[in-house]
Amino acid sequence: MTVSDRPLIQLREMGQSPWCDQLSREMLESGQLARMVREQGITGLTSNPTILHKAMSTGHSYDAQIRDAASRGLDVKSIYEELAVQDIQAVADLLRPVYDRANEEDGFVSLEVSPDLAYDTLGSVHEGRRLWAAVDRPNLMIKIPGTKAGLAAVTALLGEGINVNVTLVFGQRRYREVLEAHAKGLLQAKANDLPLRGIASVASFFVSRVDTLVDRLLDVKSDIAHNPTERQRMQSLKGQAAIANAKAARVVWEMWRADEPMRGLRAEGAQLQRLLWASTSTKNPSYKDVVYVEELIGPDTVNTMPMETIAAFADHGCVRCATLSRGVAEAAAVLTALGAARIKMETVAEELESNGVRLFAESFKQLLEGLSVKTEALRVDARA
Repeated sequence: MTVSDRPLIQLREMGQSPWCDQLSREMLESGQLARMVREQGITGLTSNPTILHKAMSTGHSYDAQIRDAASRGLDVKSIYEELAVQDIQAVADLLRPVYDRANEEDGFVSLEVSPDLAYDTLGSVHEGRRLWAAVDRPNLMIKIPGTKAGLAAVTALLGEGINVNVTLVFGQRRYREVLEAHAKGLLQAKANDLPLRGIASVASFFVSRVDTLVDRLLDVKSDIAHNPTERQRMQSLKGQAAIANAKAARVVWEMWRADEPMRGLRAEGAQLQRLLWASTSTKNPSYKDVVYVEELIGPDTVNTMPMETIAAFADHGCVRCATLSRGVAEAAAVLTALGAARIKMETVAEELESNGVRLFAESFKQLLEGLSVKTEALRVDARA
């Protein structure tokens, strides 16, 4: 197979970075992640509490380190952070050649602050600084939820030269605020005499979850529709909201990069904050399994995919063109039609943000509970 026949490599040729949305010690120790970087062109990695919970709650890859940390008297959260930091450091080192070749614009790994801090600006800044220092790698991104409180933390961390991944972004209004927070952070970094060139950021704009919620709303409205024509109109909009919403965000990004203060910051060497498409696995089995990859291809973007989506796209993904810039007017028409159907996309975004914070907090709680159980079991085994 030639390079041009490999869909993931083709994404890179189109200016999009394919990242992996999964992490475990086993992926690192088996060489699986290294092969994905070397052979499939994966250029970055994201993690979150759900991913880390799955990794740490299964198998025995972490047992020796857990046993050692417990013997030193560390509490459960400190044990978790020690495990996570070691994994993130290993990924950062693996991706360092990508980072260097990309002139500090790619090759990143993300580590999230505790989801319990989603509405705590000062707590997020403190933990972001602490994790940044603990990992001590230039190609780390600190993941901060894009809540109102989170955006203030984003500005503060960027102002200190800390790379940031703004996560759980769902709507246009919030995305504009994310871009403003990014620019403010760079202006603070400039005021602090920090080099702008090395400060990187992405905005994780979630995709499939939008369709999941909007499709459910359309089904409800279809069920109570007064006539077949209206019912058909509701059904015809299913599966279109997420891609339309993402394309609208790209339009916002295009205007932002051409305007001040970003234009002036770019002239001084600052990087653009890239849009990162998150939640790109297809939740509805009736939709094509790689639709959220194929329809959102464009330069200066990232698509972070779970292993299943990476495998599916490598197998039968199609890179036709920069699809992100195609059908923009049609995407706007979809959003208008949804509004006419009394589906308010900003309300959808607010609900998804709130649900996302809650779900990540629940996953983090389950992670710590599971780690506590495993730690105690290993203590018992050590005494036996």
